[in-house]
Amino acid sequence: MLKISDITYSVEGRPLFEGASATIPDGHKVGLVGANGAGKTTLFRLIRGEIALESGEISLPSRARIGGVAQEVPSSSTSLLDTVLAADTERAALLAEAATATDPHRIADIQTRLADIDAWSAEGRASAILKGLGFDAEAQLRPCSDFSGGWRMRVALAGVLFAQPDLLLLDEPTNYLDLEGALWLESYLVKYPHTVIIISHDRELLNRAVGSILHLENRKLTLWSGPYDQFARQRAAARAVQAAEAKKQEARRAHLQSFVDRFKAKASKAVQAQARVKMLEKMVPINAPEEAAKVAFSFPAPEQLSPPIIAMEGASVGYDGKPVLKRLDLRIDQDDRIALLGRNGEGKSTLSKLLAGKLPTIDGTITRSSRLRIGYFAQHQVDELDLNATPLQHLQRLRPNEHQSRLRARLAGFGLHADQAETLVRKLSGGQKARLSLLLATIDAPHLLILDEPTNHLDIESREALVEALNDYSGAVILVSHDMHLLSMVADRLWLVKDGAVAPYAGDLEQYRAELLAGDPGTKPAPKPKEKPAKPSRDAILTLRAEARKCEERVHKLTEMLGKIDEILADPELYDAARANDRNKWLRKHAEASAAMIRAEELWMAALEALEQAESV
Repeated sequence: MLKISDITYSVEGRPLFEGASATIPDGHKVGLVGANGAGKTTLFRLIRGEIALESGEISLPSRARIGGVAQEVPSSSTSLLDTVLAADTERAALLAEAATATDPHRIADIQTRLADIDAWSAEGRASAILKGLGFDAEAQLRPCSDFSGGWRMRVALAGVLFAQPDLLLLDEPTNYLDLEGALWLESYLVKYPHTVIIISHDRELLNRAVGSILHLENRKLTLWSGPYDQFARQRAAARAVQAAEAKKQEARRAHLQSFVDRFKAKASKAVQAQARVKMLEKMVPINAPEEAAKVAFSFPAPEQLSPPIIAMEGASVGYDGKPVLKRLDLRIDQDDRIALLGRNGEGKSTLSKLLAGKLPTIDGTITRSSRLRIGYFAQHQVDELDLNATPLQHLQRLRPNEHQSRLRARLAGFGLHADQAETLVRKLSGGQKARLSLLLATIDAPHLLILDEPTNHLDIESREALVEALNDYSGAVILVSHDMHLLSMVADRLWLVKDGAVAPYAGDLEQYRAELLAGDPGTKPAPKPKEKPAKPSRDAILTLRAEARKCEERVHKLTEMLGKIDEILADPELYDAARANDRNKWLRKHAEASAAMIRAEELWMAALEALEQAESV
């Protein structure tokens, strides 16, 4: 259990936490959210003990292991698989000792412990994690030095997942994953056996992989039950109530003050006036919630071109004369919103570069409108910004004859206001750098905007603003992104890049998500045909339906029970030393209810499968 008690911490005189508290029970999956710069990453450093608190306490069980992805795996000759296996330091140490131990009792202890931690299945587990993060069997045997920094970050993530720490701290883990890797991580975290805290702006991840939201706001921590969308609704309702209460109190204050002002000089009303003065003094102020600064992107509108703006016939594209994509017969119009789907390495970025004019065709033809302007955003462009120049200087280089006030207005339209406009890029946050790169990509009002992972480093509010801007944009949009929410809100066409070809995808994003999580259907052996069983009687089907309903009701009751127990366990007062008996009682109840829930869900699934089979005969 992680207990954060009344902590205070400041950076360069700016307080990030003031009397902040929260309690996270064992096994909970929690999303840590808050505005950029609020102190989320600093909280992780405080939990790990990398920096010291000014006051308060952060406590964990004495032997609890904390894990996180601090930096990429170094470039070395060690294979990816061996690098991940080495991340479980206990297993590595036991195996090393087993090779030299001579005392029979110690050998027995080592073998028992290796069996307890399931050491003999370690290679298979490590390989499965690497595969989920995009490394096939051949790549797993290659040295780390063969891979770029972004890929070695995936190896580092694989290592900490394999080690299975008691408290897993993940800071924006999907920023260096593609859609397939992000979906795999989401499903893996749901089944992770210990406590997880994730800093993320990926709305779908926060909706599917966590059961609570830890909100950092106004230097305080608040734990909300439920996934992100539920938190957003509850918080909006709470803010509305707070605003209404503040308004009522202000009206009450005005009424009392008016009485005091009118009658304080009259002897006959002096007592009443004095009483109202005391009422005003005792009134605890209710502050209306501060409105968050409106986040927006302002894309300039291009003129309309005759369709199509791009057309391909039998085009092939690749590198060094070797095609990656062949026989492309594609058309793009100015009102298209297209998401590129496909596993890593299939050619999504290659197609993006072809469309952007950064790669030539090997054969076939590609025809572009003569007046076509293209905007291209990719993560590497954020990394290539001039770190020693300001955002204003970046724009002045592109628009040397444009008045400075106009350039500042352009920056403000992307959330870079007066202070950031003249701040060196190296001092900007990742989100501010991404905004600047988006501005540079769209400054010429492109007819076609190609976005390759545009949401990395953008917070949730900025992602929502990007969705609005893209939906209002009058040019064509090509999207490559691991953000399922962005794709679902913007794209109206899906292209699947697979096996060297690009073709429209007939399903929707949910179907594609299900296919990715299930694995490639083409690799599964075809099932053998079965003899059709005799059709069950009507009474038998009614009995199965009744059993399914009974199982469903049991699951709902246990869900309600667990929700109530979770609320009780989230009460910080329960963890006072004087209430140890109460705490242990509720922890026992939680464990019992969780075990009952697992069994009830198994019975429900079995009943539903039996009913479905009976009704399909």
